[in-house]
Amino acid sequence: QMLAIAPNKETECRETIKKICDSFAVSPIARDILETASHTNGGPGGIEVAKHAKHANNDPYFLQPMEGVDGTGYRASWWTQFYCILWRSWLSVLKDPMLVKVRLLQTAMVASLIGSIYFGQVLDQDGVMNINGSLFLFLTNMTFQNVFAVINVFSAELPVFLREKRSRLYRVDTYFLGKTIAELPLFIAVPFVFTSITYPMIGLKAGVSHYLTTLFIVTLVANVSTSFGYLISCASSSISMALSVGPP
Repeated sequence: QMLAIAPNKETECRETIKKICDSFAVSPIARDILETASHTNGGPGGIEVAKHAKHANNDPYFLQPMEGVDGTGYRASWWTQFYCILWRSWLSVLKDPMLVKVRLLQTAMVASLIGSIYFGQVLDQDGVMNINGSLFLFLTNMTFQNVFAVINVFSAELPVFLREKRSRLYRVDTYFLGKTIAELPLFIAVPFVFTSITYPMIGLKAGVSHYLTTLFIVTLVANVSTSFGYLISCASSSISMALSVGPP
């Protein structure tokens, strides 16, 4: 963002970029890089020396492999990659707290609406049919809400992911696990809010064990739906394609 040249602000942006580059040029990091490069190339005449060394197969004049690179070509271990992706994904969740609040508020409003429609059911013939209808709404709401919550996640980040994957920064499995686990707390909180509101309002079977069983099943449904949304997102080349494929 700092190094981008914004439209209609070219002059200001170029001045800012020049200041940043000048500051970096006199920084300790830049001096270390320059010393390393000079040492590797054999001093100011390193280029000419390297040319002659190329014909003489004199390897010390060429850049050596990076330290710590394993046989798979990744510099970091699996756990390091996973930790960094998880931390980055978690920061991205924290940077958008309004989205979390809106999701929870939306869930509470829909749960209150369903609870109001099916409020205070009794166990007679009509009550059993109504409870069946309410349980159906439990499933459909948790399914569609969570599918469309994540259907654009990987489609939007696909260009960045492909670039970083080609650069051998991390594996596919570490990226997927880190991304999904970072968003897992929200996909546990949403079923909890939904079930906690609708369960007592509808008058479903009393008892903590029955409530926890329902909460467990609804949470599983929500997370299976999330996984299905991830599947559509990964298989789609764009957000519009994902939104078109998702509903059917």
